Amino acid sequence: MALTPQMTSQASNAQPLIRPPRLRPGDTVGLISPSTPVTDPDLLQKAARTIEHFGWKVKWGRGVGRKSGYFGSPIEERVEDLHTMFRDPSVNAVFAIRGGYGSSQILDRIDYGLIRRNPKVFVGYSDITAMHLAIHQQTGLVTFHSPVPLSPFTDYSRKSFLRAISVSGPIGRQGNPPESDQLRPTHTLRTILPGKATGRLVGGNLTLISTLMGTPYEIDSRGAILFLEDVGEEPYRIDRMLTQLRLAGKLEAAAGIIFGECVDCGPSDYKPFVSAGFSLGEVLDATLGNLRIPVLFGLTIGHTSDQMTLPMGVSAQLDADGGSIEITESAVS
Repeated sequence: MALTPQMTSQASNAQPLIRPPRLRPGDTVGLISPSTPVTDPDLLQKAARTIEHFGWKVKWGRGVGRKSGYFGSPIEERVEDLHTMFRDPSVNAVFAIRGGYGSSQILDRIDYGLIRRNPKVFVGYSDITAMHLAIHQQTGLVTFHSPVPLSPFTDYSRKSFLRAISVSGPIGRQGNPPESDQLRPTHTLRTILPGKATGRLVGGNLTLISTLMGTPYEIDSRGAILFLEDVGEEPYRIDRMLTQLRLAGKLEAAAGIIFGECVDCGPSDYKPFVSAGFSLGEVLDATLGNLRIPVLFGLTIGHTSDQMTLPMGVSAQLDADGGSIEITESAVS
């Protein structure tokens, strides 16, 4: 049975860490659509090609390719697809095909005991943040904030992804990909507050983290390395969500903070009759710059082609001066 709403996120520390078995060549990956549906046959073929490229086999969720209104299959069917993949002994991993919107609808319908008894690699990002937070907090399972089968998968992304889900032992240091142009780098790192910090990794998409505040699946950032990312949000909206986390004590409770790349997060077009807005950098300095913990901006986490894979719940060390995160604990068994 799903855990009751009385179970709060503060119970997450009571759950022993569960590492899923590592993914091996020839394993089977279950593809599900818990968020925005994917009905285009060419995109479904692309997702299958991605799985097969890595040497795995594909098993489709029954609700994949279906659409009900502006969602995919109904909530009950999306939940059943998730349960079926974790229940099926022939399935070794469960991948969300894409993010979008809708995964938070199923959180109170999930049988977390089923997932705890059948630990498997679970991957996704963006809207899938809601599932990462809920599954990890309620089961202790290490899940992976990572590209989805429809992601670009640059060489950097492929290596980070495979190392995280298929290699036992600590992942080690991860930083942004090497730059070919030091004068105008593709990915810009900036230390907002210097220092090093150690803690378990938690985080994901800022909008989803903000959305889950006040629910049983609210993020627990105590003593953690908190990583955040988003896309297409104007700076004032980033400020609003970070302020919410600050007022809730989530920022000060963390041991260190990483704010990843934020694609298309600049202010809207300037209009002379409206006061000029702040830039994203100004907002981050104002909201995070007064903390007493290390804060780094610009790691390639989230909505970026060169995407880093981060395992939720394992120990890591943030080096805000060196612009890197070191995963010091194995994410898979």
